[in-house]
Amino acid sequence: MDDQRALPRPTVNPWVVLVVGSLSAFMVFLDAQVLFGAFDDIRSSFPSVSFATMSWTLSAYTIALAAALVPAGRMADRYGRRRVFLIGLVAFTLASVLCAVAPSAGLLVAFRVIQALGAAALVPASLALVLSVFPPARVPVAVAVWGAIAALAAAVGPTAGALLVEAWDWRAVFLANVPVGAIALVLGIRLLPESREADRARFPDPLGIALLAGSLTLLALGIVQSDQWGWTAPATLAALAGGLLVLAAFVRRTLSVPHPALDLRIFARPSVRWANIATAAFTIGFTAMFFALIQFTLAVWDYSVVRAGLAMMPGPMVVMVLAPLLGRVAAHRGQRALLVPGGLVYAASGVFLLTRLGDDPAYVTQLLPASLLSGLGVAVVIPQLTSAAVQGLPPDEFGAGAAVNQAIRQLGATFGVALTVAVLGTVTPTIAADAFGGVWAMLVICGVLTSVAAVSLPRRQPAVRAVAVPVVAGAPQ
Repeated sequence: MDDQRALPRPTVNPWVVLVVGSLSAFMVFLDAQVLFGAFDDIRSSFPSVSFATMSWTLSAYTIALAAALVPAGRMADRYGRRRVFLIGLVAFTLASVLCAVAPSAGLLVAFRVIQALGAAALVPASLALVLSVFPPARVPVAVAVWGAIAALAAAVGPTAGALLVEAWDWRAVFLANVPVGAIALVLGIRLLPESREADRARFPDPLGIALLAGSLTLLALGIVQSDQWGWTAPATLAALAGGLLVLAAFVRRTLSVPHPALDLRIFARPSVRWANIATAAFTIGFTAMFFALIQFTLAVWDYSVVRAGLAMMPGPMVVMVLAPLLGRVAAHRGQRALLVPGGLVYAASGVFLLTRLGDDPAYVTQLLPASLLSGLGVAVVIPQLTSAAVQGLPPDEFGAGAAVNQAIRQLGATFGVALTVAVLGTVTPTIAADAFGGVWAMLVICGVLTSVAAVSLPRRQPAVRAVAVPVVAGAPQ
């Protein structure tokens, strides 16, 4: 028995952990966008249900995901990232099956909420697992790959949804998650190591968790519904004001308890604070650009949904190719060296759209260059923002830090869509230039704000040992 205990534990292959984590991230972020291409087909299956009610098949997922990310990340740190990852994976996959067989719109919305809760467990746990097995020098590369996969999923979501609907129907959109989830589950059970915070005596404040989830729910609700209720409608203002009040109560509670739901001291670190500010600015612009370009090609250039989605693909492919390479650059020179010019590159894509995109279809000379330029900006910025926001954290806070960054991304994405809807209004070809011009100008502003925030990042990230306390297997040093 003693000899067996003395045997060294097997070495974890960090790249295997990255593959499993990226696979789950792809599935989660794909589902955040995939219903854009399947929404009309879903509405046709429930003709007696109003448009406003059916829109909750989109909104419910976004709201629940944004609200649950930080509490789920904190639970991953406390109870084990592998455990929370596997629970989230099972919940997400089973909820996908339930969505596919939902007999009513109400049940479909309810199952989407369960799906989002599973996704909220998957995202921070998968990224925390990646952080726990990679040494500090490789963290920017690993997070760049993880972020590139997530960005690709968000970009191809509407196209994938449209293709599945064209081949089968909207239920196939959810059933497509099942084989991916099953593969990730088998790999996760067999290959993922367990890790958790070192001090397991403490328990996150339950009331703080409830306050945080409640505040994010109200804020996301107000943003999502603003296009239907109106920005100045009493319901919108009540939701936003309520969210801010509950958030203030959460902050007060956090500062007064010994074991808070989220240790706000993480924002005292410049890398965490400024990377998350830059994340909010950039995500608003990124989501607005993608959503607006889809609407532009549909309404002005008269593209089909599938053709519009395929027209967007060059940008995500640039991200897939360049993000890992740029992650290596960030590992040597720091994220700031890439983020400052990256925000300006993205702003330049907004300038290109503002000055070159016309009402007459001209894909090769107008949309393709803009897509490639924006793809370059995204490849430089998004993965580096994620790694900048989490790399300087101590191992005990990997899950919480990753969850904060991803929650801010979700709220930024929600706000980006709401702003785009507010700017565009009812688009017709005769007013397209003026309407979309406001969105392209917003991209310029968001890109510049990203660079301004990135200037305050440290030149190089602190060399924090990026390995958590191993429970099942060790991590390479």
